Amino acid sequence: MGPGPPAAGAGAPPRPLSLVARLSYAVGHFLNDLCASMWFTYLLLYLHSVRAYSSRGAGLLLLLGQVADGLCTPLVGFEADRAAGRCARFGPRKAWHLVGTICVLLSFPFIFSPCLGCQASTPEWVALLYYGPFIVIFQFGWAATQIAHLSLIPELVTNDHEKVELTALRYAFTVVASITVYGAAWLLLHLQGSPHMGSTQDVYDQLGVQDVPVFRNLSLLVVGIGAVFSLLFHLGTREGRRRQVEEPDEHSPLLAPATARPLLLWKHWLREPAFYQVGLLYMSTRLIVNLSQTYMAMYLTYSLNLPKKFIATIPLVMYLSGFLSSFLLKPVNKCIGRNMTYFVGLLVILAFAAWVALADELGVAVYVVAVLLGTGCATILVTSLAMTADLIGPHTVGLLSRSGLGLGTRAEAWEAEPLPC
Repeated sequence: MGPGPPAAGAGAPPRPLSLVARLSYAVGHFLNDLCASMWFTYLLLYLHSVRAYSSRGAGLLLLLGQVADGLCTPLVGFEADRAAGRCARFGPRKAWHLVGTICVLLSFPFIFSPCLGCQASTPEWVALLYYGPFIVIFQFGWAATQIAHLSLIPELVTNDHEKVELTALRYAFTVVASITVYGAAWLLLHLQGSPHMGSTQDVYDQLGVQDVPVFRNLSLLVVGIGAVFSLLFHLGTREGRRRQVEEPDEHSPLLAPATARPLLLWKHWLREPAFYQVGLLYMSTRLIVNLSQTYMAMYLTYSLNLPKKFIATIPLVMYLSGFLSSFLLKPVNKCIGRNMTYFVGLLVILAFAAWVALADELGVAVYVVAVLLGTGCATILVTSLAMTADLIGPHTVGLLSRSGLGLGTRAEAWEAEPLPC
């Protein structure tokens, strides 16, 4: 008697995700993106200029957050893999995403709000201890949400084209998130200054304790909008249960199919010189990009003495110029290659640095240098990511899942030395 027919649908390809499902997934990281834009751009400025904490104290809180993020990222990734199968009803990745979202929602507004119970005579170290737990909880939640959201991609789709599409949609909402934060910051600062036109306008052009409601309201607006999009993600994204190992039957092949592509172990990567070269390149790139974002608002406020509205408009110009210039990188890469493209990006950043170092007065040219910095940072960041992808090649699973997002483990903990303000 010959073998029976294969099980129904055994060889049928999975149906592609609907547009609603793709958009639902794409907005799942929107809360994280909103919080990240506000964290990197305004944390130091809020603590030092609005709350009047010392530069050392503000830097220590930023450092605490980045160290917590660096520790939580691999730990959460490891625990998320171990938890697979325990949350069969809800899905392990969506469960971790929900836990992370709740942590972010409950902690982030307290970071940009006054210390509860603190008075003018309260020592600074008491306030720093107050903010510390909220920062750690926020960074844990941020890492949990990020890892859960990224790890859902191979669970939702198997086609490489669909994976790229989901990643592109995710990045599109990252752009929207940054524009939302900077636009909302400009609007809140504008509304706060409008009733004070006249003799006191100069006072309200500078950051101070009067701006506490602006940052508090901005943080509440961020978590409010982010909560809505996180809800849409959980309602519209269905995480399928992992298939259990099937018991062999009479139709099972005697020999298991060969692995389609080799899988390098983590110890093999440690023997590759290119691993360290690309890792150092990516870490240096992240330092340039994140330091630029973190210190730009401080530079505008303390070095250029510009009105406070510029802490919203200049980051917005930087981000939009970087986003628009990223569309030119593909043809440029084809013409001159990745290495030369990265070098051109560095030249643009050096041109920005030379301009701001040598110019006595920038004036309206501050918008031009913002375009230079945004374009240069986008160029080196996108190119370094492409170089990382070239290095990883077909070994994505072996490198990324076993090393806590691999080269993407955050290096920002190195950049938050006490600020020389």
